[in-house]
Amino acid sequence: MTKIKICGLTRYEDIEAANRYKPDYIGFVFAQKSRRFLPPKQAAQFKNQLSADIAAVGVFVNEEKEIIADLLKQDIIDLAQLHGQESEEEICWIKEQTGKPVIKAVSVRTRADVDCWQQSCADYLLLDQGAGGSGCTFDWSLTDGCVKPYFLAGGICSANLTEALKKGAYALDVSSGAETDGKKDPEKME
Repeated sequence: MTKIKICGLTRYEDIEAANRYKPDYIGFVFAQKSRRFLPPKQAAQFKNQLSADIAAVGVFVNEEKEIIADLLKQDIIDLAQLHGQESEEEICWIKEQTGKPVIKAVSVRTRADVDCWQQSCADYLLLDQGAGGSGCTFDWSLTDGCVKPYFLAGGICSANLTEALKKGAYALDVSSGAETDGKKDPEKME
């Protein structure tokens, strides 16, 4: 069964809704330029309120690997999602230092973008149309035959959910599709 991640939680009411609707994963965005940025101290408070059966994913863009490892070791997050130009060596280092899973985000424009990460030491790929959080889809047929487990992201909402579920992704990653006026909407999260 396809798992669900709701990314970009920024308020206590978002955590309450997640606890009620039980996605498999939620995401805290640690990229300071994002409108969904969450300071680590607040993420730690939210994690303490989060149901133990929901995994917290930390979303990073070109962050220092030591900072990512520290948040994983402190159990503020359970997985790291890397959206920058992180190298294979950095991904492996984070995994070795923490024993925790890593998701490598890949901007998909061609099938070669997917293929070049198939042998990565990352536990999962996150296939998206660009930098993330834009609400735009990409040509999902480019994921056909992807052998590494992947999160499908980019513009997933109630209008295309059925089609997204047919892609065989390990998980669907929803962010703007669960928002109204830039804030998480409990009805859309449900």
